[in-house]
Amino acid sequence: MKTIVYLLQKEFLQIFRHRIMLPLIFVMPIIQLLILAHAADYEVKHIRLVMVDQDNSSLSLRLRDKFDHSPYFDLAANVSTPKEALELIQQGTADLFIEIPVDFGRDLQRSQAVQLQISVDAINGVKAGLAGAYANAIIAEFNQQVWMDWGRFVPASALEIVPSYRFNPSLDYQTFMVPGILVILVTLVGMFLSGMNIVKEKEIGTIEQINVTPIRKYQFIIGKLLPFWIIALVELSFGLVVAKLVFDIPFVGSLGLIYGFAALYLLLVLGMGLFISTITETQQQAMFIAWFFLMIFVLMSGLFTPIESMPNWAQQITRFNPIAYFVEVMRMVLLKGSGWEEVQRHFTIIGGYALMVNGLAVWNYRKTS
Repeated sequence: MKTIVYLLQKEFLQIFRHRIMLPLIFVMPIIQLLILAHAADYEVKHIRLVMVDQDNSSLSLRLRDKFDHSPYFDLAANVSTPKEALELIQQGTADLFIEIPVDFGRDLQRSQAVQLQISVDAINGVKAGLAGAYANAIIAEFNQQVWMDWGRFVPASALEIVPSYRFNPSLDYQTFMVPGILVILVTLVGMFLSGMNIVKEKEIGTIEQINVTPIRKYQFIIGKLLPFWIIALVELSFGLVVAKLVFDIPFVGSLGLIYGFAALYLLLVLGMGLFISTITETQQQAMFIAWFFLMIFVLMSGLFTPIESMPNWAQQITRFNPIAYFVEVMRMVLLKGSGWEEVQRHFTIIGGYALMVNGLAVWNYRKTS
């Protein structure tokens, strides 16, 4: 036990003496959290709109004003023909155009069917889908207001849908994103720094000196990985404080459950870092391999896109993605207040993966005398 304590003292001294390491561990993740939480926005605003008003009636002008006063659209131009509007989209100066046909106002007053053509630049599929949805919502609201002004009401037998958004009533994207971003930052510390720390011993040649000492293999591994396990938990604490003070993320569930899962999750991540260090010889190799797996894990974790919308084969791959489980647990516990029964399966899966990965990493690490 004393040997492990001495090794921990050595590792922490090396970390705190390194001028770059401390900002890398504590300052950069907080800055990344603040930037990513504001930048990774699911809302699409300032959509550049072109109106093709071929009617120029009071109703068409009213519809145009409604779009102009919307926070989601910026009226970029008014043109007379669809061809001119399409040219603006091709030039990249507009995102969509709405064509108001001739006799739009007259047909609407006569309760005749009126078609509005909405043409959207769909190179960015997400932006195009949201732009179309926003436009449809504004047109539907305009139609309802016009009918009410004329005293034409929807039949009483019609159903009225009143949405209720649980666990995130305001649909705030930061409430959804910040818990997931915290998972990414904790993973970065665990996987990158732990793996490169052991590989550094190989690069500078001290690994051979350690191998001929009386230090046992498990003592060396614990002494190398435990500091980053502690640092990652401390960083998680900093991140949770920032999430609460800056973004006002609700902490509905148990923080003890979060820390318990994080502690188990970090054993898995540190095991991955250890395994990467056993198959690489330089920090550059370790960094590229860790980055390869991390990119796949992040993009398929459900952080940015729902797992349910992925193809079936991709959903099966996410069963082996540890980040996906931690992201889900963070959101379930912090936002929904889920307890042990709801996350027990996640604990079991991550615990099994941690045992398997660490066993493989320790077996693959050869300590020669």
